[in-house]
Amino acid sequence: MTIVTHACTPFEGQKPGTSGLRKKTRVFMEPGYVECFVQAIFNAIDGAEGKTFVVGGDGRYFNAETIQTILRMASANGAKRAIVGQNGLLSTPAASHLIRKRGAQGGLILSASHNPGGIDADFGLKYNVSNGGPAPESVTSAIFEQTTQIESFRTLDTEDIDLSDLGESKLGEMKVEIVDPVADYAKLMEKIFDFDAIKALFQAGFTMRFDAMHAVTGPYAKAILEDKLGAPEGTVLNGRPSVDFGKGHPDPNPIWAKALVDMVMEDEGPDFAAASDGDGDRNMILGRGIYVTPSDSLAVLAANAHLAPGYADGIAGVARSMPTSRACDRVADAMGIACFETPTGWKFFGNLLDAGKVTLCGEESAGTGSDHVREKDGLWAVLLWLNIIAVKGQSVLHILRDHWKEYGRNYYSRHDFEAVDAAGAADLMSALEAALPDLPGQSVAGLRIEEADQFSYHDPVDGSVSRNQGLRITFEGGARGVLRLSGTGTEGATLRVYLERYEPPEGDLEIETQAALAQVAAAVATLCDLEKHTGRTKPDVMT
Repeated sequence: MTIVTHACTPFEGQKPGTSGLRKKTRVFMEPGYVECFVQAIFNAIDGAEGKTFVVGGDGRYFNAETIQTILRMASANGAKRAIVGQNGLLSTPAASHLIRKRGAQGGLILSASHNPGGIDADFGLKYNVSNGGPAPESVTSAIFEQTTQIESFRTLDTEDIDLSDLGESKLGEMKVEIVDPVADYAKLMEKIFDFDAIKALFQAGFTMRFDAMHAVTGPYAKAILEDKLGAPEGTVLNGRPSVDFGKGHPDPNPIWAKALVDMVMEDEGPDFAAASDGDGDRNMILGRGIYVTPSDSLAVLAANAHLAPGYADGIAGVARSMPTSRACDRVADAMGIACFETPTGWKFFGNLLDAGKVTLCGEESAGTGSDHVREKDGLWAVLLWLNIIAVKGQSVLHILRDHWKEYGRNYYSRHDFEAVDAAGAADLMSALEAALPDLPGQSVAGLRIEEADQFSYHDPVDGSVSRNQGLRITFEGGARGVLRLSGTGTEGATLRVYLERYEPPEGDLEIETQAALAQVAAAVATLCDLEKHTGRTKPDVMT
């Protein structure tokens, strides 16, 4: 095996976002594209010499080929060991756990999360640091700087290795350890949750469906739900990972998992249903006749986490991304614990978790997690819901209604305007930001504006400041509109509009969500001149 140094020139646009670098698959397949980005990662972290890395991904198209490239380059750059999921598969939360358990210096995770997969779809690669969490802005900035000045990359001249063979081998001077992607993660879940109580739930006839969406969570769900917890065979749907996710869209929401939603909304539907996304870090929760918004899910989990053995001593605090509804704030206030509002992006929770300031955290985009790893974790959220149901002996609908009667209801929805003209979306945000100082005191669509600002976050642990994290407009009575441009798409721009309205416990808690938010939606559309800037009057997706 020969170490080879190849000259190269920088590729434009290799700037990692909140979830790493995402582009069309064919872009990653361009000669030298992966190599330049991986070398930039190694350069930005002061080299790979003597280090251990975890490597794996969600199994999408080009996943296995990219892992072979990463392994050859890690060896050529002097890495000591690479820990790789069998067949290249490793969910994002499982990768985070492995990094932490094995004391690795970092991990290279191949995923575009909930984006479609295939040669004409999307691909992604991100670097996670030694705490198991996504690289902070200081590291992603350093990676991007390296991508703009890279002149060469190092690799091995050697054949591919067998990713299916469990055990240890050598690639050059680097040890390669192929591990069962599920085993360590399953053991961690068994420590956190009362598996006996959940087993009894299934033995009593409780019915469930879990849609793995042809993505990486299938093997995890099969091993835990069916094999360990005794859920009947067939509980896990679409459980075999596919390079193109069964030609579907692995985003666990009512639009892309419509068949599951339709099933659970029937009178004879399952008692409980859930779904996860491409790399296993997101979740959707449903009960018979009810969809649980991610914001409500976080609030319910915070209020009831103590029912699971892993959180029996209570939780230190809770954190949410700024666009997420303020439902969990009310729970934290009632419990007398801290509640933090952060920018979107799981990396912002890392400092709070490492410092012990919070135990649970979540984002409105179907991400929920705790201090057991440093990533959001879809299957963990499903298991915590099952543990709560098993202890309470109540349906999801009853648990949710009891929660609203105690804390009130934050009606909430996200409206996505996808693939809009990037310039028009930027103009919309700029014009609205310029108008923010003059908005308080004005009334629009019958709502009076109390506050309007551009969100900035001051990290209470390291003192860092993250500016320009989204526009917030707060109305009298607790209603709110938030606008952000998403960084997860690969075409044009995605404008996300988040709508929220609070209804107190004594109010009407059973309004249809979009009807409850219609006035807020109208106010926000008027304020940002939505149709003028985007040419749209309705969102592409409402969740």
